[in-house]
Amino acid sequence: MTPKMIWANLTVSDLERTSRFYTELGFKSNGASKELTSFFFAENNFIIHFFLKEVLQANMKIDIADAQKASEVMFSLSAESRDEADGWAKAVESAGGQIIAPPEAFGENYYGFTFADPDGHKFNVLCR
Repeated sequence: MTPKMIWANLTVSDLERTSRFYTELGFKSNGASKELTSFFFAENNFIIHFFLKEVLQANMKIDIADAQKASEVMFSLSAESRDEADGWAKAVESAGGQIIAPPEAFGENYYGFTFADPDGHKFNVLCR
């Protein structure tokens, strides 16, 4: 099997809030409709679609994890430096996200932090 693309589908409760959050962080929109808002992440244009929960759940016919209570996945975003990672942390808070673990050094030469978007989807920002 050799797929041409991979993307993620996550659920949200408020499309406008989600669009505003990711736009404020500087991500490029991939379009929107009454059922979803979508953004490109990173230079390789990885796409995350943010569907209204009831829409995705009806189409998947399975229960969707509540991201406020559990992590269904954690995405990692690269930063070029500690200063850039710290800047992201400030931008996340300003845009309405929650810092789960503040910026800090860890492991062998790593630095970063973990945050949740307004719907609880987890991301970490890492630099080396």
